[in-house]
Amino acid sequence: MVKLSEYLNTSQICLELQSKDKAGVINELAEYIKEAKGMKNFKTYMKDVFKREDVATTGIGGEVAIPHARTDAVDSFVIGFGRSSQGVEFAALDSAPCKLFFMLGTPKDQVPQYLQILAHLTRLLKDNAFCNELLAAKTPEAVLHVFEVAEK
Repeated sequence: MVKLSEYLNTSQICLELQSKDKAGVINELAEYIKEAKGMKNFKTYMKDVFKREDVATTGIGGEVAIPHARTDAVDSFVIGFGRSSQGVEFAALDSAPCKLFFMLGTPKDQVPQYLQILAHLTRLLKDNAFCNELLAAKTPEAVLHVFEVAEK
């Protein structure tokens, strides 16, 4: 089974995003994965994320957004996590502001893995307790612990 906790580390977690709009959140959270293992071309990655966002919102509802791109700009799966206590308008499917953000990058040639990762993340996010623990986590280490416990 795919484990998100294997791709996430404390330097890729922001517990208090400052941005007040969608583009700002994407740009701010991207800074946390800019140096991630697997990132080959950050500029191209960002273009691809915004291009994907133009197709349809990645605000999936339930206060969650998953801005992402399948791109040649990464050579392995990349993930960042950010949180906004006030919430940010993200054109979410349920019109609610988003508080939890997962920024993903997946190589174009790894579609099966991409679908597994997205499905796994979506399953985790359907658990209210999981989301509440992410909202309550006080440190990046605590966020990692929430993932590790959920993925055991």
